[in-house]
Amino acid sequence: MLLAATVCPHPPLLVPSLTGATGPAELRETCVAAVRDLLAAGESSGDDLDVVVIGTGPTPGSAAPDAVGSLAGYGADVTVGLTRVVPDTDPTGTPTLPLSVTVGTWLLREAGWTGPVRARVVTEHATPAECADLGARLAGFPAPTVLLVMGDGSASRDEKAPGALDPRAVPFDTAVADALSSVNTAALAALDPALARELLAAGRAPWQILAGAVEADGRPWKGELRSAEAPYGVGYLIAAWSPA
Repeated sequence: MLLAATVCPHPPLLVPSLTGATGPAELRETCVAAVRDLLAAGESSGDDLDVVVIGTGPTPGSAAPDAVGSLAGYGADVTVGLTRVVPDTDPTGTPTLPLSVTVGTWLLREAGWTGPVRARVVTEHATPAECADLGARLAGFPAPTVLLVMGDGSASRDEKAPGALDPRAVPFDTAVADALSSVNTAALAALDPALARELLAAGRAPWQILAGAVEADGRPWKGELRSAEAPYGVGYLIAAWSPA
């Protein structure tokens, strides 16, 4: 049963090892707080809670249960793993998790989750229909399940953004923010994959998976948009969804 879902961005700068204790402190705190609330929604489930991180990456599929992610490539000595946390022990193995899932797992650990994490990776080329189908399968899990949906908005909000300035970026992000606020699954499902790729919006496929999961769930849901910013020319959206 699907209990709740949280949407967060995945810039590596969320991790203090990269930016110091300050950095985007408010963005980081809002993300961690949202993830804590996500876990609280499944608190009564205890060890039976299924925590699933959804993000984009080069290789689609379910990550291995013992997969590891690292931010070494970004200059931070940070390693996270999907297996249950063992006190005073760092995860070992060759890092294979993409940035989206690595940051998502880091947020879960920061929020206090020490249990196992499952990860589902999609590529930026996943079609809306494929995303809807995957979401429906996630919603059909018999175990109590929460979804952490990782994805940035457009990366073309100003001249210094990774994708430079694109006048379509603000309308795109605004439409997504409105859909996340109102649980408009149809609007998320209708996002154009080609436009999302042109705007470097990595969240498109994960958001459509979320939409597919809630559509398949069948119950009415409510949403809360907790943050919609673009401090570095990239749209960062944070939202929480739960059954109404």
